[in-house]
Amino acid sequence: MTKPTLTRSVQRGPQGDRLALLGVYLNDHLAGATFGTELARRLARSPVDAATGETLRALAAEITADRAALLRIMRELGIRARGYKAGAGWAAEKIGRLKSNRRLLSRSPLSPLLELEVLRLGVAGKAAGWRTLRELAETDGRLDAARLDGLLERADGQVETLERLRVEQAARSFRTT
Repeated sequence: MTKPTLTRSVQRGPQGDRLALLGVYLNDHLAGATFGTELARRLARSPVDAATGETLRALAAEITADRAALLRIMRELGIRARGYKAGAGWAAEKIGRLKSNRRLLSRSPLSPLLELEVLRLGVAGKAAGWRTLRELAETDGRLDAARLDGLLERADGQVETLERLRVEQAARSFRTT
């Protein structure tokens, strides 16, 4: 009796290994995108003022669209989205709400500041992912370089917006008067 063998779902060889590694990479970005989408939506639901709320709602809509763009790119590349990774990103955002903020049942004045910082870091990571894909587009015709340029430009704008909001929130959080 022979032992059953495990078969790989991707073809062996340099192309198969490359696709497998790209699948891991993009699924990790999908987890981050899921986390970021949830965090952006939560920030938009509890803004400190009306103008910030409008900005955060627009930003949350863009971040949601960026996650959808990532899923579309993965499909075009033949990479299966791993539900458990997206689920882990969703759960991580929910668990992140349990951070110690010296308040048991309400949000701390530090919560928006810390959340803006985390979201800004996540968007910078997303931009790095778009840059990686943009580089791959030079040799992989399945990747649309112009679309990636647009996603990268939007991510850079999101980083600028989040930095402005972060600075404003830092001033509010630590204001002594």
